[in-house]
Amino acid sequence: MLVRLMYASRAVDSIDHDALLAILRKSKANNPERGVTGVLCFSGGIFLQVLEGGRAGINELYNRIVGDPRHTDVMLLSYEEVGERRFAGWSMGQVNVGRLNPALLLKYSEKAVLDPYAVSGRVSMALLDELVATASIMGQS
Repeated sequence: MLVRLMYASRAVDSIDHDALLAILRKSKANNPERGVTGVLCFSGGIFLQVLEGGRAGINELYNRIVGDPRHTDVMLLSYEEVGERRFAGWSMGQVNVGRLNPALLLKYSEKAVLDPYAVSGRVSMALLDELVATASIMGQS
């Protein structure tokens, strides 16, 4: 059974470009053997991530994230059983924050900043879907 989980969290410490790349490299190395796909967005100290895969594996991974001392304010935004993956092409895709159009952010929130804490999980997923459609996600496979 496939599930899709979306969560938001805040970084405890500042995350620079190199630290973010290290996180993505680790995900890309570990996720294929676990059957996990997804996408990660990091902006303004906030992580927004979607994980897809088998229920047990996704639950285990999410529990690890919740217990990771590098994250605080971990909030589950959505969790659903799905018939197919939305992000099957990415072991862990990355939103190209440089391509985040302020007008697109304003379409989904009060301000032109990424803040999944201020909107519903459905709205955050709609934003990610639009980012995929506009090729704002990089790091395929």
